[in-house]
Amino acid sequence: MMPTPVILLKEGTDTSQGVPQLVSNINACQVIAEAVRTTLGPRGMDKLMVDNRGKATISNDGATILKLLDVIHPAAKTLVDIAKSQDAEVGDGTTSVTLLAAEFLKQLKPYVEEGVHPQTIIRAFRTATQLAVKRIKEIAISVKKDDREEQRSLLEKCAATALNSKLIAGQKDFFSRMVVDAVMMLDELLPLKMIGVKKVQGGALEDSQLVAGVAFKKTFSYAGFEMQPKKYENPKIALLNVELELKAEKDNAEVRVKCVEDYQAIVDAEWNILYDKLEKIYKSGAKVVLSKLPIGDVATQYFADRDLFCAGRVPEEDLKRTMMACGGSIQTSVGSMSDDVLGQCGLFEEVQIGGERYNFFKGCPKAKTCTIILRGGAEQFMEETDRSLHDAIMIVRRAIKNDSIVAGGGAIEMELSRYLRDYSRTIPGKQQLLISSYAKALEVIPRQLCDNAGFDATNILNKLRAKHAQGGMWYGVDVNNEDIADNFQACVWEPAAVRINALTAASEATCLILSVDQTIKNPRSTVDGPPAGRGRGRGRPHAH
Repeated sequence: MMPTPVILLKEGTDTSQGVPQLVSNINACQVIAEAVRTTLGPRGMDKLMVDNRGKATISNDGATILKLLDVIHPAAKTLVDIAKSQDAEVGDGTTSVTLLAAEFLKQLKPYVEEGVHPQTIIRAFRTATQLAVKRIKEIAISVKKDDREEQRSLLEKCAATALNSKLIAGQKDFFSRMVVDAVMMLDELLPLKMIGVKKVQGGALEDSQLVAGVAFKKTFSYAGFEMQPKKYENPKIALLNVELELKAEKDNAEVRVKCVEDYQAIVDAEWNILYDKLEKIYKSGAKVVLSKLPIGDVATQYFADRDLFCAGRVPEEDLKRTMMACGGSIQTSVGSMSDDVLGQCGLFEEVQIGGERYNFFKGCPKAKTCTIILRGGAEQFMEETDRSLHDAIMIVRRAIKNDSIVAGGGAIEMELSRYLRDYSRTIPGKQQLLISSYAKALEVIPRQLCDNAGFDATNILNKLRAKHAQGGMWYGVDVNNEDIADNFQACVWEPAAVRINALTAASEATCLILSVDQTIKNPRSTVDGPPAGRGRGRGRPHAH
């Protein structure tokens, strides 16, 4: 007699387990890597993603591409997550981290199919990662901080390396200088929010400029605005969070009046309140008035008569950046407008850039903030420039905080690969095979760099292996001459933190995917039907 099968889960639940499950997870991760594989390196291609609303995004940044791909496969989501974490932590190297993780899994697939226990593999990988990170720290070259010139040239080279693989690689010298200037203006903590990026369509990329201070788009303004001066030397700046216009009676207030004079008194009171506020602002000596809330037409004309400049509805972050740059503080009332709450800057002016007018605050005393104004033709192009500069800014911040650097262009990966291969020969057991497969997987970065540039990858990798075995530690792919070169001499540098983070994230993701051997997916409840089993009577029609 057949034993009755035990039904534990709701029908339609998808369960798969064991080795086939592992292999299918590994295959899913390969597919993800295929999506970003060709974007790696200076000869990488760009991807054009169109979302469901038809908005097109052109990008070369691994994290951006993976964010926009709507990945449903649970195991493959891990790769998206490590790319995001790499983006948040270091800013660059998002494509390489995804590739590394996928390649690790690819090298392990035969072992999994032959029945090596995942835990053995995970143990070997943890050892290998520790060794690799230790090796990076040993060979990384630290930069002398005291020599400003040298530190500056190093930072520019790191920024140029980060911009090498982006759309704006042609102008990388121009932009790397701009990025280093921008980061150098910040205070010790290097807060990212203090670098504002404003995009203005039109003009050439070279028209982009860095403003030492704050710039924001001219806000909506009322009549009377034309009469206000557009330029001040050393003005005082009032930052408000106050509405300067007549308020309509709201909240259904009921006022009973006996005669017209009473009504007039109410109207006068409203006007007096407004004029009182304006008077106080004028008396405080402020020349530029910025408010988060609207500034009405009466106020605009009042200020224009007295040669003041005002802008209402300034976005909050711009107001905050102005506060950080010019000093002072944001006031919620105009009662105490003393000198210490007013900001100050060297020059205020309104300038026409492209089709927009921008308000500039330059020569700020406390300037720990700056604004990059990007110009360019197409909107997608400017978006991509913005993302590329974000990567470069993050890299420069990292390089200031961690002053050790390694050579990019596949050099560090080849060196680690050689080191681990030599190490694996000194140990017995399965670990030997697994660590050497880790070493082999590291070669995916230089190989992909060659493939993307259209070189013969096998040939170049053989040259690299030979060179590293002879002790040429910093040799990597030379994309310009289809050969190998000492990338340290060629100034292809990146902070060691980028590589350490990429290796640890990739191997953690690998271990995570390997340790999953079963997926249980609940069936989707039908969307249109009402959910069963709720309400009275457990879904049975109840008697009326």
